[in-house]
Amino acid sequence: MAFPYMEAVVGFMILMYIFETYLDVRQHAALKLPTLPRTLEGVISQEKFEKSRAYSLDKSHFHFVHEFVTIVTDSTILYFGVLPWFWKKSGDFVTVVGLDAENEILHTLAFLAGLMIWSQITDLPFSLYSTFVIEARHGFNKQTPWLFFRDMIKGIFLAVIIGPPIVAAIIVIVQKGGPYLAIYLWAFTFGLSIVMMTLYPILIAPLFNKFTPLPDGQLREKIEKLASSLNFPLRKLFVVDGSTRSSHSNAYMYGFFKNKRIVLYDTLIQQCKNDEEIVAVIAHELGHWKLNHTVYTFVAMQILTLLQFGGYTLVRNSSDLFRSFGFDTQPVLIGLIIFQHTVIPLQQLVSFGLNLVSRSFEFQADAFAKKLGYASALRSGLVKLQEENLSAMNTDPWFSAYHYSHPPLVERLAALDEPDKKED
Repeated sequence: MAFPYMEAVVGFMILMYIFETYLDVRQHAALKLPTLPRTLEGVISQEKFEKSRAYSLDKSHFHFVHEFVTIVTDSTILYFGVLPWFWKKSGDFVTVVGLDAENEILHTLAFLAGLMIWSQITDLPFSLYSTFVIEARHGFNKQTPWLFFRDMIKGIFLAVIIGPPIVAAIIVIVQKGGPYLAIYLWAFTFGLSIVMMTLYPILIAPLFNKFTPLPDGQLREKIEKLASSLNFPLRKLFVVDGSTRSSHSNAYMYGFFKNKRIVLYDTLIQQCKNDEEIVAVIAHELGHWKLNHTVYTFVAMQILTLLQFGGYTLVRNSSDLFRSFGFDTQPVLIGLIIFQHTVIPLQQLVSFGLNLVSRSFEFQADAFAKKLGYASALRSGLVKLQEENLSAMNTDPWFSAYHYSHPPLVERLAALDEPDKKED
């Protein structure tokens, strides 16, 4: 008797939903606490705390609904054989339009087009509610409906342009790969990630936001001086018009080798009236670079990708696996989808491990900025970002340990306030 892979996958998905809902309930209880954590008393204003609490509870209620709909939908699709039915219908569509349904690439593209339409339709109500109700209610949303739908159309257009060549290449690689398939797939995705990381900020990101050079002035001078002192190869320093869509703030850096760029959200500049706070935030980001966190993360992701493809090659010819999900053929894309579902338990463990590492990196980057003399400015900058973004002030330890890639503000401030250890 064949192993019931599909039933096992659906069962585990439901178990994970129950477990994560339990964590969500714990977090919801923490969010309802009427007082600030003791270490934030006198640091965060009561007004900001009340606003943060209301915003976090709104998002929490919405999250419960969204996750329930998601698990019901996903479980139904798998358990009642919607995927094989839709695969067959997409093949019929290819035949109706006069193309060869035996061509796996055409069949797969038709299948993906249908999935994209389905996901756009089912996700739209949640996106609209999140943007125009929750985010608007709490003063964050700056998008007009026109801008929202224009961004959505641009995203669909990019998927239609970029997706088919990538899908076709993966199918050909799997069909021709032979014993070294995992290595070929990894090499392709590695090259693709390098190309996308190079082209995204130059060609794709400007389709959605306007990037302008940071004007000359004290802030620019301080950031350039900091970068120079660390031998950071800063080539360009941009401000992005994040305020056209949201009043949330951020900063990030990107680029390879000697061509690094730093991007500041205009909202960050508006919210941090003190230049030192912004420079301290940049010092934290540069800490990630100086301590090679970006390199370690990239290498780790490449190793995980290679291991995933190695696992896929072990099961891609398992007729029992495909039949368990209702397929009498073994299409490449379907094999990848099924494999992703079967390794959900491992993915959850890996995700938890990566979050632990990420939180450790955040503490290290904070310590790096502190060593440069930005402890006080970083402290006030983190508080300002927490306040302005109305981030959750009270967090459940289990929830944050499982979900958060960044430590809660309370923990970061405590680490910054610790006296430096004297070296012998």
